[in-house]
Amino acid sequence: MAQLSLVFPKHIALLTPDEMYEQLNEALLADLKEDRRIERKPPNFPPRDIGDYVCMWANTPPEGGLLVIGIENDWTFSGCHELGQDRLNSIEKCHYTYCPDARVDSKRIPITSKNNSQSFLVVYRVRYRQDKVVRTASGHAFIRRGDSKYELTAEEIRELEIDRGNVDLEKELVPDFQFPKDFDRELVARFVDGVRRVHQPIQDYSETDVLVYRRLGVMRGQEFIPNTACVLVFAKDPLFAFPGCQIKFLRVSGEHELSGEKYNVIKTIPMEGPVPRLLEECSAVLNGQLREFSVLGPDKIFYAAPEYPRDAWFEAVVNACVHRSYGLRNMNVFVKMFDDKLVIESPGGFPPLVTPENIYVSHNPRNPTLMRAMFYMGLVKEHAEGTKRMRDTMQGMNLPAPQFEQVESGIGFSQVRVTLRNHIKQRAVFLDKDVTLVLGENLATNLTTNEKKVLNFVAEYGKINVTQCHRLITTIGKWHGAKKLLQQLVDKKLLTHVHSDHVERDARAHFVLPEAFRKNGKKEQNNE
Repeated sequence: MAQLSLVFPKHIALLTPDEMYEQLNEALLADLKEDRRIERKPPNFPPRDIGDYVCMWANTPPEGGLLVIGIENDWTFSGCHELGQDRLNSIEKCHYTYCPDARVDSKRIPITSKNNSQSFLVVYRVRYRQDKVVRTASGHAFIRRGDSKYELTAEEIRELEIDRGNVDLEKELVPDFQFPKDFDRELVARFVDGVRRVHQPIQDYSETDVLVYRRLGVMRGQEFIPNTACVLVFAKDPLFAFPGCQIKFLRVSGEHELSGEKYNVIKTIPMEGPVPRLLEECSAVLNGQLREFSVLGPDKIFYAAPEYPRDAWFEAVVNACVHRSYGLRNMNVFVKMFDDKLVIESPGGFPPLVTPENIYVSHNPRNPTLMRAMFYMGLVKEHAEGTKRMRDTMQGMNLPAPQFEQVESGIGFSQVRVTLRNHIKQRAVFLDKDVTLVLGENLATNLTTNEKKVLNFVAEYGKINVTQCHRLITTIGKWHGAKKLLQQLVDKKLLTHVHSDHVERDARAHFVLPEAFRKNGKKEQNNE
């Protein structure tokens, strides 16, 4: 007996523009509404304005869209049968006249008009042009945003041209910077050494020869003229040409950034300079701000563990600096530390062909020359494995995988946002408040880093003994150093020693928070 095979039709919302164009008929059009795939216009819509919509679809990734002429604003069919032949001809060839760079197919679809006359619609299938920014004959460029046509500004057009390879921003010369006076010589030397290690035949090249060899500038007579990539990596003050070559660190109290009277940013640290120095400074800032927790290992022993794995947050910051859009010269990278997450925001959308769905397998750097320079300095690997390493190290600590998203600003710009989440929801309120609320500000501000680690551990797990303290703080030295640290906290009345007076060396001895602090901590937790 032959096996029965059932083929179900594809849902209308899942049809691609190509599938819609192939299957388009009156019944399908009656079920469609205007969305990110299709635009409708009445038959009297001016041909010049039709050219603007053709331009819009030609610039809209990933597949362009459809434009249907002969449908009213209320989606009723008026058709094009009453148009004169000259008018109809001008409509059907308007893309040649008003947007010649667009790639367009067109056809007529028979329909019954709203007055029951036999009529037809003119349908354009406009394909996305990945290779260039399409302009109208009058020099304007449009793109689809949501369900609306949006005219691109000159800066946005340039940004798209950079993304699509029409303009190579990295190779643009920046003659205002003089070599070697305006450059960080230590960074240049580090780069040159890295190039020489990889490329043996250039051992005798001078610094400027190596820079030219790696496409970071050109020689004009005896003078080296750097390009954009060279300035961003090596200049002492790249902000002179790129004011947004900065990272701004924000420490936010709570889980959401508020404004006005509820503004909750409690620390702001601006960082500026060439990209390698930005990464060094941001790494130092994050190392100083991120908390360290104690976790129970598979061997049932407590160990110190960072709030987030370094590989994850450092790679996120590197990507933000290396793959950001430097065409958006005035926009900064932001690193925002919340109680429950770390958010890294960089100017510009994802590079072409990269999406949140394929980010672990796609490799298409926006700034390949800059990235290559960072490779020679040992700051990137160029193996397309950075995002996978972020995911794997987060999951290795039982943390959620990184979240990648492109966020539209609403004013014509996009940004890439990477979010790393911690386990703050599973931890004691004592930890959330950095021990200050429980101990009081005067006591908390006078604690050493090791004392805070011990108190955090006790707040989370209820008690600590000398062996656990020794394992928690590996830099403390011998067992006696751990005992001394715990006794110091007892002397400060921050811990209570629980032990038997009848046993000289009580194996069950441990240390807990004083009763007053335990009550305070419970009160705070209940208030949450």
